[in-house]
Amino acid sequence: MKNLDWLVLIFVLLFIVIYGIYKSKKVKTSESFLGGKTNPWWMVGLSIMATQASAITFLSTPGQAYHDGLGFVQFYFGLPIAMVILCVWVLPKFFKMNVLTAYEYLEKRFGLSTRILTAILFLIQRGLAAGITIFAPAIILSTILGWNLILTNIVIGSLVTIYTLVGGTEAVSQTQKQQMFVIFIGMFLAFFLIVQKLPLDLNDALLYSGKMGKLNAVSFEFNLNNRYNIWSAFLGGTFLFLSYFGTDQSQVQRYLTGKSLKEARLGLLFNGLFKIPMQFFILFIGVMVFVFFQFEKTPLNFNPLSQSLKNNTEYQALNSDYDQIHEEKKQKIIAWKTDHSEKVMSELKDLQAKEVVIREDVKKLINKEAPDIESNDKDYVFIYYILNYLPTGIVGLLIAVILSAAMSSTSSELNALATTTVVDIYKRNFAPNISEKKYLNASRLFTLMWGMVAIFFAVNASLFENLIQAVNIIGSLFYGVILGVFAIAFLFPKIGGKATMWSILIVEPVIILLYFLDVKEVIELEFLWLNPIGCLLMIGVASLLEGVMNKVKV
Repeated sequence: MKNLDWLVLIFVLLFIVIYGIYKSKKVKTSESFLGGKTNPWWMVGLSIMATQASAITFLSTPGQAYHDGLGFVQFYFGLPIAMVILCVWVLPKFFKMNVLTAYEYLEKRFGLSTRILTAILFLIQRGLAAGITIFAPAIILSTILGWNLILTNIVIGSLVTIYTLVGGTEAVSQTQKQQMFVIFIGMFLAFFLIVQKLPLDLNDALLYSGKMGKLNAVSFEFNLNNRYNIWSAFLGGTFLFLSYFGTDQSQVQRYLTGKSLKEARLGLLFNGLFKIPMQFFILFIGVMVFVFFQFEKTPLNFNPLSQSLKNNTEYQALNSDYDQIHEEKKQKIIAWKTDHSEKVMSELKDLQAKEVVIREDVKKLINKEAPDIESNDKDYVFIYYILNYLPTGIVGLLIAVILSAAMSSTSSELNALATTTVVDIYKRNFAPNISEKKYLNASRLFTLMWGMVAIFFAVNASLFENLIQAVNIIGSLFYGVILGVFAIAFLFPKIGGKATMWSILIVEPVIILLYFLDVKEVIELEFLWLNPIGCLLMIGVASLLEGVMNKVKV
C-alpha cells in the first residue's frame, strides 16, 4: 500500500469512529446503551444490512464466485419470505411487549428456564461467529502489513471492542449509515475498474464466464448433498433467515431501535428487497475477477504464505505446467473472441479443468509440506486483486470498505451479546434492583468480556472451506433449534415450558451430531438443511413430550 492509500484508509475509519463517539456522547443509561427506540425506517434498514454485511461478505464472497460462480446467491432466496413472515407475526409481539431482547418473550410464554437456555444457545453461537468476523479483517491486515496473524486478531478485536464500549447501540446505529455509504461507493468503483481493465468487452466477458459455468445462479436439482440449490434456498434458507432475523439478538436489536412498529417493518422489508441484488452484485464482481485473471498470471495459491514453497521441486514442476496452460489459454481466448467457436470453447474448458487440477495438487502439496499454511485460498482472491491491480487511493478505499464492514458487524454482535447477558442473565437472575448506573457499568463490562471471548475464538479460528460459509455453518448448528422454540411459542399454545426445555436438551446434540456425521461423510446432508430439521424436530419432540407429560399427570 502506498502513502495515499494509508491516508484514505485512516481518514475514512477515523471519521466513522469520531462521528460515532460524537453522536453517542449522551449515552448515560443502560437502556440507551443497549437500544433506544429512536431510528427511522431507512436507518433501521441500513443498520440491518450493515450488521449482516460483515467484512466476510466483501472479503470472501468474490472469492466464492471466482471459484464456484453465482450459485451462492441462491442462499438468499428465502430472505424476502422470512421478512414478510416476521413483519406480520413476530414484530407486533415484540413491540407490544416493549422488550429489549427476543428472549424476554419466552419467559412469559414458557418460564425462566427456557428463556435462559435459549439465550445461552444464542450466546454460544454468536460468540463463535463474532470470532470469525474479527478473523476476516485480520487476514487482510496480516497480508498487507506482513504482521503475525494472531497479533493482528488481537489488535483488530481490541479496537472493535473499545469502539463498542464507547456508545453501545447508539454508536453502532449512528455509524452504520456512513459505513454502508463507504461500502456502496467502494464496491461500485471496484466493479467499474474491473470492467475497464478487462481485455474482453462486457458482452464477451459475460458469454465467456457463462460458458465456463460461472453464471449458473439457479440449480433445480433436489439433492441433500448439494449445498446451494433452489430447494435448499427456499426451505433451508427461509428457516435460517427466520431464525437469524427473528431470534438472533444482533438483528432483533437493530429493528427494535425503530421509532415504531411501522418503521421497524419498513426497515426489515427494505433489507428483504435489497439484500439479494447486493449479494448478486458482489458475486458478479468475483466472476469478473475470474475473467480478468484469464489474462493475468496469478499465483498457484492466492495465500501469500504459500510462496514459501516456490523453491520446492514439485511446486516448480506444477508452476511450469500452469505457465504453459495459462499462455495457451490466453491465445485460445483471443481466437475464441473473433468467432465464438464452440470447438475453441471446448478446448478452453479442458484447459480450465487442467488448471483446477493443478491448483488442487498445489493445495495437497501445501498440506503435506507446510501444514501450518492455510491451503484454502478463496478468501485471498479479492484482496490479491485489490492490492495488485487497482490504482493508488482506491486500494485504501476498498480496504476501508472491508474494515468498515468488520467494525459494523462485530460491534453489533458484541453489543447484542452484552445486551442478552445483561437483560436475560445478569439483571433477571442476579441483580434485579440495582441502580441504573450499575446496569450501565455492567453492560460495558460484559461488552469487554465478550470482546475478549471473540478475540480468543478469532485467534483459534480456521478458514473452514471459506469464511462466509463458516459463519453460516456455525449459525445453522443452533438456529434451527432456537427457531423451533419461538415457533412453539407462537404457533403451539398447548405445548408448555417443560416439554420445550427438554426438547432443546435433546434436539441440539442431535443437530450437532448430524453435522459432524456429514463432515465425516457418514451421511450426505449439507448444513442449510440443519435449519428446517432442527426446527421441525423441536416441534415434533416437544409435542411428543407434552403428550407424555399430560398422560403421566392423568
